[in-house]
Amino acid sequence: MAQFRLQGSKVLAVDMTGDAVKARNGCMVAYTGQMNFKKLSGGGNGLRGMVTRRLTGEQMEVMEVQGQGTCFFADRATEVNLVRLNGETLFVEADNLLCTEGSLHTGTSFTGLNGMASGTGLFTTKVDGHGWAALTSKGPAIILRVSQGQPLRVDPGAYVAHTGNLNRALKSGGGWTTLIGEGGGEAMQVEFTGEGLVYVQPSERLTFGGDV
Repeated sequence: MAQFRLQGSKVLAVDMTGDAVKARNGCMVAYTGQMNFKKLSGGGNGLRGMVTRRLTGEQMEVMEVQGQGTCFFADRATEVNLVRLNGETLFVEADNLLCTEGSLHTGTSFTGLNGMASGTGLFTTKVDGHGWAALTSKGPAIILRVSQGQPLRVDPGAYVAHTGNLNRALKSGGGWTTLIGEGGGEAMQVEFTGEGLVYVQPSERLTFGGDV
């Protein structure tokens, strides 16, 4: 089994003894030992995954890394966050998924018009199974718990990923004052309800539903 660990806060180190992992194409920065690199089609899910991703527009170029030694992964000096999955599903923006254990399955999930309006797209990436996944974020991500009766609202540009039984809906962050230019600037937010965890980065990517 591949062992995931952090080398500082911005580099993922994966110790392998013949194991395989799937990583974003081009994110390897160094390795020791013997490693083989193979580009995978369809996000690692073959022809079906390639067709699905082209139809959905959820872009993620993936490579398989297998060997004996330690491989180091990073992406533009962003922070790396480790997530352990024990049978649940992780929903994550494709740009934030750095690496997964080879045993984990990746696919796409329909987010609906809420995703398109918030700027994250109609589809997002989902990861399920048992194993480790590594996510990137602009700055150290915070993990916020959502429980029944305690909804959470997140700026679309700060959202990274979530797990659990959560529903999300696009909500307006302002009323008449926003329309006439006297609001706080946070036009739209994504509201999460249910039970689960949400990963939020302390930096906002540009989205359709951002400042107005």
